[in-house]
Amino acid sequence: MRVLIVRLSALGDIVHALPVLAALRDAQPDAEIDWVVDARYESVLDLVEGLHGRIVVRAPAAGVDGPRQAFTGTAAGWLAAVRALRRRRYDVALDLQGLLKSAALARASGARRVIGFDRAGLRERQAAWLLGERVPTDRRAHVVRKNLHVLSALGITPPASVRVPIVTPASTVADEVAAAAPEGRFVLLNPGGGWPNKRWEPARFGELAARIQEHLGLPSRVLWGPGEEALAEEVVARSRGAAEQAPATTIGDVVALGARAALLVSGDTGPLHLAAAVGTPIVGVFGPTWPERNGPWSGDDEVISRAPSCGCHHKRQCGRERRCLDDISVDNVFGAVQRRLARGRAA
Repeated sequence: MRVLIVRLSALGDIVHALPVLAALRDAQPDAEIDWVVDARYESVLDLVEGLHGRIVVRAPAAGVDGPRQAFTGTAAGWLAAVRALRRRRYDVALDLQGLLKSAALARASGARRVIGFDRAGLRERQAAWLLGERVPTDRRAHVVRKNLHVLSALGITPPASVRVPIVTPASTVADEVAAAAPEGRFVLLNPGGGWPNKRWEPARFGELAARIQEHLGLPSRVLWGPGEEALAEEVVARSRGAAEQAPATTIGDVVALGARAALLVSGDTGPLHLAAAVGTPIVGVFGPTWPERNGPWSGDDEVISRAPSCGCHHKRQCGRERRCLDDISVDNVFGAVQRRLARGRAA
C-alpha cells in the first residue's frame, strides 16, 4: 500500500501528526509512506524513522536526492510537485492539515482515496469539497487523538498510547550543556513563540530561573530561535545569575537537549512539542490556546492555563489592555515546577 501524508506546517503541528506515521507503520509494516512538507519545516523529518519518501514544496531550489524530492514555490514548481505525486500512484492520501491548499494537494496527488476531517474539524471548511472521505472529529479531543482517529477510515484502531517516531540525534550542544551542569541536570526555559500572544514575560522567566536555582539547585538554559535572541538575553539578565543563554540550536539539538533535561518550561510552541515527543518533563504556560487540544499529552505533565478566561483565542496579538498570560504568576509556575520534578521522568 502506498500512503501520502499531507501536513505542510508548522513545527508543532507536524510533531502532532507523527503518531499517525507510527501507527500506520505498526499496522502496515510493508507500506510505502511519503510525506509532503513545506521546506521551512522539513528538518524535523530528518529525525523521523519509518518514512519512505519526502516531497518538499516551496524549496529554495528544486532537486532530487534519493527519496527526497524538492520543488520551488513557483507555479512551475507546484505543477512539477503534482506530477511527481501522481507518478507514485497512491492508494491513500491523508490530509492532516484541513486547509484548502493541503486538501488540494491531497486531491491532486491522484490517490484512489482522499481522506481528511469532517467539516467541524477543518480549519477551512471549503476544503471538505476536495475530500473524498471525511472522518468525524471530536473538537474537544487533543489534536494528536484527532489525527489518529483519521486512521479509522482505513480500518486501523487508533492506539491507546502515543508513539512519536523521532530518533534523538547526537548533539555537541547537548553534550556541552549537560557537561557544564551539576550531575548533568538542568532546566530548559523557552520564552519564545511564533505568536507574541503566547509568550510569558521574559522577566518572569528570569525570576523563575532564580527560584529554581535557589530552592532546587538546578541551573537553567534559555532556548531561543530566529529573532528571539533578545528575549533570551532578557531572561538571563533578570535571573540573578541563575540562567545562561543556550547556544544556537538546530531542531536536532532541541530534541537532544530535551532528551537530557530535567524539565522544560515553555508556552505553546514548537520546542514544547518536540520535548513532549521525547518524554521531557514539561510545565506548559498557556493563554490564548487550549492545552486540552494543543498541550503536552502525558498525564504527568503540568499546565498552567488561562485559556478559559482568554478573550483572544488563537489570535497572534492580544486585543485587551491586559493579557490573560499576565495573570499567571511566578508562584503559579514555580509550584508546577516543583510538582512536575517530584514525579520525575517516565521510565
